[in-house]
Amino acid sequence: MAGERQARLADRIRVILAERLEKGLRDPRLGFVTITDVRVTGDLQHASAFYTVLGTEEERVASGAALTSATGLLRKEVGRQLGIRLVPTLEFIPDALPENADHISDLLRQARERDEQVAGIAASAAFAGEEDPYVKPREGDED
Repeated sequence: MAGERQARLADRIRVILAERLEKGLRDPRLGFVTITDVRVTGDLQHASAFYTVLGTEEERVASGAALTSATGLLRKEVGRQLGIRLVPTLEFIPDALPENADHISDLLRQARERDEQVAGIAASAAFAGEEDPYVKPREGDED
């Protein structure tokens, strides 16, 4: 039951943060930020918001600093919209999902290339050594 409440609260916080960021903050450092996930602790006192930023590494760092400086404002907005007595503290964590996805894509591409190389080698391969004298030829095979 507590897990269900955690999930509902986390989802609601994610929506509130995304809507607030869509309206915009008055911080020029804030780039194109997407809230990917929110996780709330079991006691509902702390929320970790995972985000991604579209852009360069400098823009990612600047957007992270802008989110950190706007934490109080965003927490106030969450508390106002949720209407609960104790508003969870917010922590913004950069999500490594895009980098992990790129790394997995590269690994899959390398595996596919190696499979093609092995298939090419196997197609032109011949058995090593002499023919086995104990194996009877099958019907239709010519000697």
